[in-house]
Amino acid sequence: MRIFDPHIHMTSRTTDDYQAMYAAGVRALVEPSFWLGQPRTSPASFYDYFDALLGWEPYRAAQYGIAHHCTIALNPKEANDPRCLPVLDELPRYLVKDSVVAVGEIGYDSMTPAEDTALATQLQLAADHELPALVHTPHRDKLAGLRRTIDVIQESALPPEHVLLDHLNETTVKHATDSGCWLGFSIYPDTKMDEDRMITILRTYGTEKVLVNSAADWGKSDPLKTRAVGDAMLAAGFSDDDVDQVLWRNPVAFYGISGRLHLDTPAPDPLHEGNSILRGGE
Repeated sequence: MRIFDPHIHMTSRTTDDYQAMYAAGVRALVEPSFWLGQPRTSPASFYDYFDALLGWEPYRAAQYGIAHHCTIALNPKEANDPRCLPVLDELPRYLVKDSVVAVGEIGYDSMTPAEDTALATQLQLAADHELPALVHTPHRDKLAGLRRTIDVIQESALPPEHVLLDHLNETTVKHATDSGCWLGFSIYPDTKMDEDRMITILRTYGTEKVLVNSAADWGKSDPLKTRAVGDAMLAAGFSDDDVDQVLWRNPVAFYGISGRLHLDTPAPDPLHEGNSILRGGE
């Protein structure tokens, strides 16, 4: 089983996670830029973070045979902080980087006017840079947030087939399907979706344009949830081809819109900017 996790925050994970993910079949991933749990106090902290997504994390992933890509954006939550807004002006210099395969995560957190502006601005940046967009649908008032998101997408220059609506569930999947966008589902302990609910959605809506991710981060999460969905699909009677479509071909097709996917992981460099993952070893 080959797996492409299209949404996972490896900055928050350990090298043991990389090792376990490879053993489970993960060969590629996308790491979206996101809120780190504590508010950033200046734009410079974003830039250091973006640089890590472009350098240190691909280096770490390569040590374990996994191709690492990222998405870059001002996340919805911090779009409400005036201290962070200069990041919007700096995004173009990051969006031209080879391993950036989308603009994201963008979307809504609390559905404020500031989030309206950030979403519209970054959808335009995606169109300008010929990149797809990874859109975070809000965790509260999900259906209202999805409808508002779709309205902004329809008013933008980015076609819906270049948009992935993530964190969907049973209340939002029908409207998301009707929008023409790609469909993202996060399999996450206690919140969001689980394997059994995902199987029900796949039986109802099929496997076309569906992406399944772990969204693993600093919270209670599991980077092997993509594999758990694949195993659950097989147990439920889905074919190997169905599993391959959901866990590999669909994310490859969506992020392939960028023209920047590099799925053959090169031999890992021994050092990144003079540092290694050994930290004190030879």
